[in-house]
Amino acid sequence: MNRKNLDRRQKIKYKIRKKINGTSERPRLVVYRSLNQFYGQLVDDLSGKTLLSVSSISKDVAEKLKTEKGKISKSKIVGKIIAEKAKSANICEVVFDRNGYLYHGRVKAFADGAREGGLKF
Repeated sequence: MNRKNLDRRQKIKYKIRKKINGTSERPRLVVYRSLNQFYGQLVDDLSGKTLLSVSSISKDVAEKLKTEKGKISKSKIVGKIIAEKAKSANICEVVFDRNGYLYHGRVKAFADGAREGGLKF
């Protein structure tokens, strides 16, 4: 990724973070996408702690992703898994933080998977 795109994403990211905050009752669902992997985590900004995290390279998730093809379908499954873990931790509502990425492709698929899993945002 070139410098211009990184600067653009950082500006968008800072604008988003000024407006949204995560609490223990309604944490912030943050996404990060690398070239091949996808990560999601629930963050409580008041205490500054990560409540739970899921990535496409963690062992339990990687087993489920072996049969899937394509990054979009894999990120949707990661969204469903984070929703299941959040429900088991009594978290039903979150604030979605797209982390400066456009709401398109893998980010949208992750959000749709989390909604299908039962998270509300």
